[in-house]
Amino acid sequence: MSSEPDFTRLRYLRETEEDRRENAETTLSVSELIYPIFVTLGSGISRPIDAMPGQFQMSVDVAVEKLGAVHDAGVDKVLLFGLPQYKDSTGSSAQDADEAVQSAVREIKRTLHTMTVITDVCLCEYTDHGHCGIVTAEGHVDNDATLPLLAAAAVSHAEAGADIVAPSAMMDGQVAAIRAGLSHGGFSDTRIMGYSAKYASSFYGPFREAAGSAPQFGDRRSYQMASTQSDEAMREIEADIAEGADFIMVKPALAYLDVIRRASETFPEPPLAAYNVSGEYSAIKAAAANGWLDEESAAMEALMAIKRAGADLIISYFAPDAARWLAQHS
Repeated sequence: MSSEPDFTRLRYLRETEEDRRENAETTLSVSELIYPIFVTLGSGISRPIDAMPGQFQMSVDVAVEKLGAVHDAGVDKVLLFGLPQYKDSTGSSAQDADEAVQSAVREIKRTLHTMTVITDVCLCEYTDHGHCGIVTAEGHVDNDATLPLLAAAAVSHAEAGADIVAPSAMMDGQVAAIRAGLSHGGFSDTRIMGYSAKYASSFYGPFREAAGSAPQFGDRRSYQMASTQSDEAMREIEADIAEGADFIMVKPALAYLDVIRRASETFPEPPLAAYNVSGEYSAIKAAAANGWLDEESAAMEALMAIKRAGADLIISYFAPDAARWLAQHS
């Protein structure tokens, strides 16, 4: 009769680093990372973002130099947000061919030929009221009046050379309007990444400092989703796919891992992106700065959780650091 205890032994799967690597069920590749940055006009500008340590508002020349190093590290996808020269009630500078995003797209495509350039398409950075669409006299965001402006902005990005446009305004029909605008403008091959399930989240706080996009009155809960909703997220994603989205997205990521999992299982196609947003980034940076946790292990654990939940692509301010960490441990 054996004296061995009768239980399952699994520790052999993780005894050594080699065991853990060989038995990994989930892996993260640098090719799955997208780096979001903030660009402005001018030259030699690199303004630290206080709420997002390690991130900067950069003029196009500085941004392109930074992206060259990021690209060399293996991160070959960038998401651009713009800081405009002027703001007005309709966000007209969003479609200005000489604005920061359009200028950055042209310069990146000129110098970094294999960098995939994604542009955020929204009005919040460009309106003087900070909302993502046209605001009526009664203070209501007018969905249908906003759609042609989003389409015009997307076309201007495509004209500059953007590979993918990413509408984030959460207006009903925005993907359809942009798809029609791109087709009419001769840019049928420009892809669309829909911010399909974008929640109204407190985790956006640091971003609003970075992009200068805080609403001047009210909030965005009438168009961004409530944290109570999961079925509604599936309906939003389904609508974006039906309207022609080439990619779908869940935002934020860490507080909505269940939504990422459900979306990945419900919609195996098209590819699913998840946005590891500013507040998620800043929380780890702040805790690490106080010595409360190890930045590398916490950040990589968070990114792995997003991948494990089912994301195909991860938008993260940690992207350049993650590329370095992955290379060190390969």
